[in-house]
Amino acid sequence: MSGDLRVPPGPGVPRGLLVPAAELLERFSRASGPGGQGVNTTDSRVQLSLDLATTSGLTDAQRERVLRWLADRLVGTVITIDAAEHRSQRRNRAAARERLADLLRAALAPPPPPRRPTRPTKGSQRRRLDAKRQRSELKAHRARPHPGD
Repeated sequence: MSGDLRVPPGPGVPRGLLVPAAELLERFSRASGPGGQGVNTTDSRVQLSLDLATTSGLTDAQRERVLRWLADRLVGTVITIDAAEHRSQRRNRAAARERLADLLRAALAPPPPPRRPTRPTKGSQRRRLDAKRQRSELKAHRARPHPGD
């Protein structure tokens, strides 16, 4: 499990990405989640950290995009992922690596094209106004008749 982190190909990363294992920092601690009797004795919680400013897995353009996109989740230039949802350390390590790969892949995806503003068609405007008029008439007919009517 201590191998390199592989980010699968996707938008913005056509050939995928490879982060060397030496650049990943894993820390283990006792998890508060599921685990039964073993929860107090096994270090199953995993914190996976990666310094985005120094990693050799990213080009300069990719690094800039990732740092900008993940700015609110970074401490300095380090991204940290916590995983404690499984009972075993091995499964938590795999979950943390998968989450980090998904995060990097999403951060490297190009932004969607800007929205081109459009105007409503004449027909849709007419239908909208007709529906408003019908609704108004329906509500007007609900009112109590005035004594003079």
